[in-house]
Amino acid sequence: LPSPSGLTHESHRKDVEQVYLRCSEGSIEWMYPTGALIVNLRPNISPASYKHLTVCIKPFKDSAGANIYLEKTGELKLLVRDGDRSPSRVYCFGYDQGGLFVEATPQQDISRKITGFQYELMSKGIAADLHTASAPCRPCSDTEVLLAVCTSDFVIRGSIQNVTNEAEEQESIIHVGVNKLYRQKSKVFQLTGESGNWRGQIKTLLECGVKPGDGDFLFTGRMHFGEARLGCAPRFKDFQRMYKEAKDKGLNPCEIGPD
Repeated sequence: LPSPSGLTHESHRKDVEQVYLRCSEGSIEWMYPTGALIVNLRPNISPASYKHLTVCIKPFKDSAGANIYLEKTGELKLLVRDGDRSPSRVYCFGYDQGGLFVEATPQQDISRKITGFQYELMSKGIAADLHTASAPCRPCSDTEVLLAVCTSDFVIRGSIQNVTNEAEEQESIIHVGVNKLYRQKSKVFQLTGESGNWRGQIKTLLECGVKPGDGDFLFTGRMHFGEARLGCAPRFKDFQRMYKEAKDKGLNPCEIGPD
């Protein structure tokens, strides 16, 4: 968590500082911003793989004091304007499209300003899954469901306990009761209460119109900025049918034991 401070450059307001980030995800916080930061993302992978990467950033809710640009060979493209309060807005671009240039805006009182954002690097395929512009609420095909079971960050059998809609953020929060946990990358689903039931939350787009309902579903999806994002979610009985048909033909891409 790099935390550079503009106070060390108080007499050099035009200074440009370089920051190198080696992790595939994390955050940066710039206190009292003055001058500019060049943020160099250098993950510990082969440079030949860089062209297959997508970078996503998510500004902190109270981030202020600087504009964030995409920079390539001296050309700047504004990504996040200082003071933009778009809740939960995520900005993504190809790694080969340039780097991040964070420039402080003139302030009367810099002591009140902190600029910060989370970042994630992921393969372009995963990024496309998370930020699909076309038909984001489209039901998955049998093949897509079976592949999601093998590649998702979380796979659970569960029921929808409740749905909370957040109009401002254009998102729905699905409150899930877990009957069987097949896999989870992060501990989003946890034991709660004395009853020992597993619970968790999954986010999806408000426009998908998810509503509470009876029956079990197979929930799959990916972690994105610490949150579970919904991928394919067929009814569990439909998944059992898909899985059995594929297994009988020797076509299921991985074993999961759906009973």
